[in-house]
Amino acid sequence: MHDPPGETFARGPWRELPESFGALLRPRIDTIASAMVEVIREEVPAYRRPLDSSMGRDLVDSVCRAMRQFAELTEAPESAQDHHVRHFRHLGRVEFLNGRTTDGLQAAFRVGARVGSRRYAEIARTAALPTEIVLPLHEAVLTHINALSNEAVKGFVTAQARAEGEVQRGRRALAQALLEQPRGTPREPLEALAARARWPLPAQVACLVVRGAAGSRFTAPVPDALVLPRGADLVVILPDPAGGGPAGIEDVRGAVRGRTAALGPAVAPHDAWVSLVCVRLALNHHRDTGAPDGDLLVVGDRLADVHLLGGAHIGRLLGDRTLGVLDGLPAGRAARLAETLDALLMSWGRTAPEVAQALGIHPQTARKRLRQLDTLFDGRLADPGFRFGALLALRTRALRR
Repeated sequence: MHDPPGETFARGPWRELPESFGALLRPRIDTIASAMVEVIREEVPAYRRPLDSSMGRDLVDSVCRAMRQFAELTEAPESAQDHHVRHFRHLGRVEFLNGRTTDGLQAAFRVGARVGSRRYAEIARTAALPTEIVLPLHEAVLTHINALSNEAVKGFVTAQARAEGEVQRGRRALAQALLEQPRGTPREPLEALAARARWPLPAQVACLVVRGAAGSRFTAPVPDALVLPRGADLVVILPDPAGGGPAGIEDVRGAVRGRTAALGPAVAPHDAWVSLVCVRLALNHHRDTGAPDGDLLVVGDRLADVHLLGGAHIGRLLGDRTLGVLDGLPAGRAARLAETLDALLMSWGRTAPEVAQALGIHPQTARKRLRQLDTLFDGRLADPGFRFGALLALRTRALRR
């Protein structure tokens, strides 16, 4: 929590200084400010900009304001300081927005304190003020500069948090846009969303879904991954991990070890939702894919299987219509003929010797089975459309088993 504006200064040691010191300091502010700015620019590289630049003007204005405030505090320690506090917090915000760090800012305050302490002591000696005030004067300068430095840092941190919050909101919006299936309505270009999110769009992205990871401690494979909770799961959008992105497949595998997770195929950013659809299908049929629990399922290696599993209910109907003649046979014979049909459809020349070699049976046995299949399917084995449908049906049945 920040102190209310001005409270920090009201607690300062200025009551120990003679009220007349403020009147002695005011006519010398410009001269001391010039010397202070010169030393700051000499010793702090971040402030070596022309004095007629915006940075130079801010520096001179802030140094003069700090001395005017010191004069006010010696004259009226209880006076309202809100306007000065707002200025120095604004100074911290400006430093952040200009890409500088608090290191240079605090270094400038330290230099200012050193120069100010020496010059203020000279004023006290010249005015023949009691020597006993030198120590409290030095303490007051250090307390004052420390308070100003703290206010500036508060402004810097507030601006940083606000910017980080805006970036995080931008990244959530970008992730949602990437995962949203186009519905025909115009939407904001991904490039504009990515610019606000400070997330350069890669050539390709892949979606990683980690089951049950929402709300748990999970570290993404790369720091800049886009992470979005979806129900109990986490969706992580990664620059193409298989194509030289910052996270490789093994990095992803290590990040999800012990969890049920699937990595979708790499796609162009505007098709990220397709990668997510593939992952969802794969996870919905996780056991049918044969992937073990606690290991990464790489969906890009099994797209045909996932496609068939996604339409498994249609594949069942296709199987009933295409392969139904096998269902009336004894189970052993039906299984042998289905195996032979699969080998026939997968062979290059669809010859009996090829089928026999694939199944490890005698060519004569293969010929006998092929004649039976030709009879059962009434000559349709020569029809490309039938062969395609039969192959899909066989593969779907195998996956479902």
